[in-house]
Amino acid sequence: MQQTIKQEATLEQAIDLGLRADEFEMIKEILGRTPNFTETAVYSVMWSEHCAYKNSILYLKKLPKDGPHMLVKAGEENAGMVDIGDGLGCVFKIESHNHPSALEPYQGAATGVGGINRDIFTMGARPIAQLNSLRFGNIESARTKWLVRGVVKGIGDYGNAFGIPIVGGEVFFDDSFNTNPLVNAFSAGIIDTKKIISATAKGPGNPVFIVGSSTGKDGIAGAAFASKDITEDSANDLPSVQVGDPFMEKLLLEATMELAETDAIVGMQDMGAAGITCSTCEMSAAGNVGMEIHLDKVPMRQENMLPYEILLSESQERMLVVVQKGKEDIVKRIFDKWDLNAEEIGVVTDTGRIRYYMNEALVGDVPAVSLVLGGGAPQYEREFKEPAYFQEYKKFSIDSITEPSNLKEIAYQLIQRPNIASKRWVYEQYDSMVGTKNMSTNKPSDAAIVNIKETNKALAMTVDCNSRYVHADPEIGTMIAVSEAARNIVCSGGIPSAITNCLNFGNPYNPESYWQFVGAIKGMSTACLKFGTPVTGGNVSFYNQTVTNGVEVPVFPTPTIGMIGIVPDKNKVMSLDFKLKGDLIFVVGECTNDISSSEYLVSHHGITASPAPYFDLEKEYDLHQTIAGLIENEFINAAHDVSDGGLFTTLVEMSFPRELGFDIETDSEIRTDAFLFGEGQGRVVISVSEEKEDEFIEFMVSSSVSFTLLGHVTKGKLQIDGEHFGFITEAKNLYDNALSKHLEN
Repeated sequence: MQQTIKQEATLEQAIDLGLRADEFEMIKEILGRTPNFTETAVYSVMWSEHCAYKNSILYLKKLPKDGPHMLVKAGEENAGMVDIGDGLGCVFKIESHNHPSALEPYQGAATGVGGINRDIFTMGARPIAQLNSLRFGNIESARTKWLVRGVVKGIGDYGNAFGIPIVGGEVFFDDSFNTNPLVNAFSAGIIDTKKIISATAKGPGNPVFIVGSSTGKDGIAGAAFASKDITEDSANDLPSVQVGDPFMEKLLLEATMELAETDAIVGMQDMGAAGITCSTCEMSAAGNVGMEIHLDKVPMRQENMLPYEILLSESQERMLVVVQKGKEDIVKRIFDKWDLNAEEIGVVTDTGRIRYYMNEALVGDVPAVSLVLGGGAPQYEREFKEPAYFQEYKKFSIDSITEPSNLKEIAYQLIQRPNIASKRWVYEQYDSMVGTKNMSTNKPSDAAIVNIKETNKALAMTVDCNSRYVHADPEIGTMIAVSEAARNIVCSGGIPSAITNCLNFGNPYNPESYWQFVGAIKGMSTACLKFGTPVTGGNVSFYNQTVTNGVEVPVFPTPTIGMIGIVPDKNKVMSLDFKLKGDLIFVVGECTNDISSSEYLVSHHGITASPAPYFDLEKEYDLHQTIAGLIENEFINAAHDVSDGGLFTTLVEMSFPRELGFDIETDSEIRTDAFLFGEGQGRVVISVSEEKEDEFIEFMVSSSVSFTLLGHVTKGKLQIDGEHFGFITEAKNLYDNALSKHLEN
């Protein structure tokens, strides 16, 4: 072969590709020469924040990774895996697709769904459920409405066509997301633990295949694009947005599942960020081997693609497979059956280097380990400092707010707020029932419940984060996010198992944004250790901010928590709906005189500067154990945690499914607005039938958790402190239709 490496790259080219001057010098030292343009492009994507986590990895290493159910830990494979018993594992992960969605919301969101599902089935697991966590700007702006419509349609169209139910999620609106929406996609799958497929290349001489779709110019350098700020010029980066094909992905899933039943696979990895570059380098580094790759053999859908374009393309629905030598025909036969490409493009070597060829000419020669996270990729600890607003927020006092007299009017306004109102407009565009595994559709629970067929178990899963709380106090706010995720799973009858995270922050070179990131990591570690929910992986998304006239405006920090729980007995799944007129209503946990960072304080009083709401981790943990005991002993017939919108929102949400109501008394020692609308943590509303009352009280007295009788369930009338608050049908109509009125206005 002609050993040709031409065209030394210049510093200006390296900087244009997103590398720093000192990083370009590091590459020269690694190679012992100046890299050519193709090699520089390879380093630019592999050393981008999106792939290398170079500004976050030192802190990510501090997150707890060990737990009783762990089978695949963070960083070991494409996704984490926990043991769910009966020889089965749950593979799950959450990732962001924020920057693409900001420019092209439909394809940005759709390909986010496709990418996260490939991470699951590339390991040999069949996806069974999806969730998503979305953030948008001011709902009254035309751009926000355009983004919402595009993102929701992209998620729905791709997920529905792919055939995996979308079983839950969250949507939050705030002005900080006006330019940068957040689109975080979660997927979970089930696998026979003996059949896991590793993302590791082994065996010099084994052939390397690219399978799935053809390669085009869409998504070129998408990883580098995701590692910089959104500016007025970002529309020029539209070629960095990938284009998805869910029907192709469905074929790829079935072909992969069939291939997984053979003994032909050595290793396999999804081609996500950085495409062929990432999969060849990471698989080689994981196995301490090298590869020779012939780029001209890659199936292409556009003519005259240059080597760097082929390497950096993020065309969707593609995977790299290392095959046992001599079993190539098995792979070709399966993928031919599903009408998919399966082309041999290279071979595993013992050199530790990746050598890329184009028409017999050597166009790139790089050591695999020098490119990857934990290998030669740089690792930085950035400067951080506490922002001035943090201490200012702490000065807020509830005493500075005069308690309003029109609480009924405020209550009805609150349940129509975009952050509180039903997200029916969103979820009705998703297929939640395909696959017949979703147990939550007709039995609403705090977490989504997914049936594990042929067992007595189910999976509980949720995504949670209140961005406003995290902005107010990153450490406490992130502890609350983990705690609420665990609380949702416990209230549904599950046992929290492990988390995946999607860490959405501003520019890491901004010391105040980095301070938020560091605080969030600390809070996450503390809460995960307390609940025994190790971190299995996820992703970091920095640069979520807008630069306008030289001023950086970051989004609210949003460390989204995706949590998996195991429901040991699916006959004991707990729903949130009131069951019968006359049932007693209790709040379990401590009610506090607190309205900090509540939707009520922001929307009604217009006050955005306040600390995170009341939170006590020890009391939160005790609450979870108590609720789990109540469900296990079948002392309660409904449970719903108190979160966004406060106690009033919790009560009406429990009333809606059966159109029942409630008659309650507030606590005379707590301000009524705080009692009804405050978002102090560590509370769950439960209902108890009259015949179970004595057993319930006896159990609660033996616990260390406080509880208060609120009142009883009515046939549909809402009454608070003797005042008529209308009927549930009236509230339900407003709650159900508020979001669509905003979006369709």
